Amino acid sequence: MEATTTIDYEAFYKDSTLPEPCDRQVDNSLGAYLSILYYFIFFFSVFGNVLVLVIINRFERFTTVTNILLVNLVVSSLIFVTSLPFLAVYQQLTTWIFGEVMCKIVATIYYLGFYSSVLFLTLLTFDRHLAVVYSLSAQRVRSRRYAVISCTVVWIVSLLVCIKEIFLHSTFFYPVDGKTYCQDSGRNTGHVAVLRESGFYIQLFLFLIFPLVVVVYCYVRIAITVLSSKIVTKFKTVRLIFFIVLLFFLCWTPYNIVLLLRDRANRAGVTCEELKRSAYTVHVTRNFTYIYFCISPIFYTFVGKKFQNYFRLLLVKRFPGLKKHVSVSQPSGTNMFTKSTQNAL
Repeated sequence: MEATTTIDYEAFYKDSTLPEPCDRQVDNSLGAYLSILYYFIFFFSVFGNVLVLVIINRFERFTTVTNILLVNLVVSSLIFVTSLPFLAVYQQLTTWIFGEVMCKIVATIYYLGFYSSVLFLTLLTFDRHLAVVYSLSAQRVRSRRYAVISCTVVWIVSLLVCIKEIFLHSTFFYPVDGKTYCQDSGRNTGHVAVLRESGFYIQLFLFLIFPLVVVVYCYVRIAITVLSSKIVTKFKTVRLIFFIVLLFFLCWTPYNIVLLLRDRANRAGVTCEELKRSAYTVHVTRNFTYIYFCISPIFYTFVGKKFQNYFRLLLVKRFPGLKKHVSVSQPSGTNMFTKSTQNAL
C-alpha cells in the first residue's frame, strides 16, 4: 500500500536526525486528484462482483470447479477494493486519520486482496489448461476436492505473506509537516530488515514472475490444442479468460515493476527530484491496476454469452415490462457451465 507522501522514516528513530524537507506538493496534488477515481472503482467493482455472485447463485451451482475458483476470485477482488475508500481519504488529506489499528487492517486487506487475486487468476488459468489440453483425463483430477484444496492453499499462502504487513506498517507522526502517516516504517534493523528483504523477493518471484510464466505456458498449450483440434466451442471457452488474464497483467505488471525498481532505488538512496519522478510513475501505474478491479466484472457479466443471457433473465424477472424488448433464452435444467466444457464465464 502506497501513501501519497512517501518519507524515509529511518530518520525518525532516536539516534538519527530528521531529513531535509522535500517539497512534494505537486505530486501530492496529483495523487489526491487521481484518488477520486477510487470511489468510482469501489462502487462499480462492488456492484459488478456482487452481480456475478448473484448470477452464479441464481442460475448456477457453487459446487463446480470453475464456479468455486471464480467465486474465490470475486471474493478476493471484493476484499481488495474494500481498502480503496480509506486510501482515497488518506491521499486527499495527506494524513492518516483512522488510527493505528485501522492502518494495519487496511494494509493487510489491501495486500491480501492483491496477492490472492494474482494467485486465483493463475489457478483459474491452470484449470482451463487442464480442462482443454487434458479434457478427458483431467476429469478425474478436476474434482470439487481439488478446487477446495487449491483455494485453501491460495488463501493460506496469501495470509502468510500478509503477516509481514502487520509488522511493517504502522502510523507515524512526522514533526516536519505535522502529519500522520500509515506506511512501512522504513527501518532496516534486525528482523524488520529480514522481513522487508524477503518480502521483496516473494513479491518478485511468487506474485510476478511465477504467475507470468504459468499463464504464458498454459495459454501457449491451450492455443496449440485449440488450433490443432479446430473446435470452436473450446476457443470460445478460453477466449474470455484469456482477455481477463491478459488485461490483468497489462494493468498489474507495470505497477509491480515500478514498485520493485523504486524499492531498490530507495535502498541505494534517492534525491528529492528522483523521489518526485518516482511518485508520478507510481500514481499513474497504480490507478491502471485499480481500474482493472472495476472493469473485470464487466467482462464477467457482459462478454460471456451465457452471462449475458443470465443478466437479461434477471432484468426481465425484475422488470417484466422489458420482456418485449429483451431477447432471452431459458437455461436448461442441466448446469450450463458444465455442458460446454465447463465454460468458465
